[in-house]
Amino acid sequence: MHYELSFWEYDTFLKRLDVVVLGSGIVGLSAAVRLKELAPSLHVAIWERGPLPIGASTRNAGFACFGSMSELLDDLQHQPEDAVWHLVEKRWHGLQRLRSRLGDAALGYEGLGGYEIFTQANEHSYEYCLEHLSTFNQIASAITGHPQTWQIADTNASYLKLGKVRHIIANTLEGQLHTGRMMQAWMRLAQEKGVVLMNGIDVTHILPDTDGVVLQAAAGWSIKVPLVLVCVNGFARALLPELAVFPARNQVLITQPVSNLCLRGAFHYDRGYFYFRNVGPDRILLGGGRNLAPEEEATAEFGTTPLIQEALLDLLRNVILPGHKVEIAQCWSGILGVGTEKKPIVQRLHERLAVAVRMGGMGVAIGTLVGEEGACLLLDSA
Repeated sequence: MHYELSFWEYDTFLKRLDVVVLGSGIVGLSAAVRLKELAPSLHVAIWERGPLPIGASTRNAGFACFGSMSELLDDLQHQPEDAVWHLVEKRWHGLQRLRSRLGDAALGYEGLGGYEIFTQANEHSYEYCLEHLSTFNQIASAITGHPQTWQIADTNASYLKLGKVRHIIANTLEGQLHTGRMMQAWMRLAQEKGVVLMNGIDVTHILPDTDGVVLQAAAGWSIKVPLVLVCVNGFARALLPELAVFPARNQVLITQPVSNLCLRGAFHYDRGYFYFRNVGPDRILLGGGRNLAPEEEATAEFGTTPLIQEALLDLLRNVILPGHKVEIAQCWSGILGVGTEKKPIVQRLHERLAVAVRMGGMGVAIGTLVGEEGACLLLDSA
């Protein structure tokens, strides 16, 4: 639908904007809040194309985690050691910042621990983790302040009634939260700070100019604002093709209530590509599997596929809840922002334009800090 702005719309809502933040996910909200704290007189607005933050912030699993051992060991095969541990540190401090910002009650945070499971099929991966357990704990202690971040917890497999699971490595410092309540809390905080939230504005082009940035909307109108921060993560390349950030779809499902459910905590499997957790006392949320079809899942289109849905159901029926009759309540997908390296892009592209994108599937952990970094960078450029 194309339309022109009325005089009233422009004069009331758009005329006095100092900063527009594109994207109302964790990063965008964190950035907008920080902008108002650093410069309270600024008129800051967040523009979101959907009725809700549409990418990943309202569609993730709600894991408050900073890295399973097999995932980190896999990362070390592709990135320098310093880079891997620097990101772990960022995730850890990002989670603490998120919790202090919003409060555990508002987040629905539960410190139930994180658990990585290993079946016979990935016995070799478990042995590899064992070889590095002591070294990992030593390095992580300097980050977390705890002497033993990861520990063997094989006895939990029978208590949790998991099928085919031979080994478990526990991380007692991890937890889980309610994704929807987290985003509501961010929105409340932003509004308390004086940030204006505007939904349904689909920006199609960003054109930096000497005295501002022109934002063109899909509806056909455009305006120029002094400063713009792009925080749309997996959708960033559609606006800024030069960025090395690519969309990756992640599929998720949740069960109907399950009687006598023993499972509590956030669980990782196969280098973190699969994950599951309890939601309340009697439901299981399960997601992942994009590594089974990397090309097909490298998309910004929402949806589910038979291949990955069947893989999720197989894991649910044979490993997570063997012997249970389970019904699925809902399926959905989210769009991540990934790249060739697991490192956020916080960068100034122009004197008046900056980006804070590429969360790599760890937006809950690092989004708060990345948003704040983006805000500081933008103001430094002004």
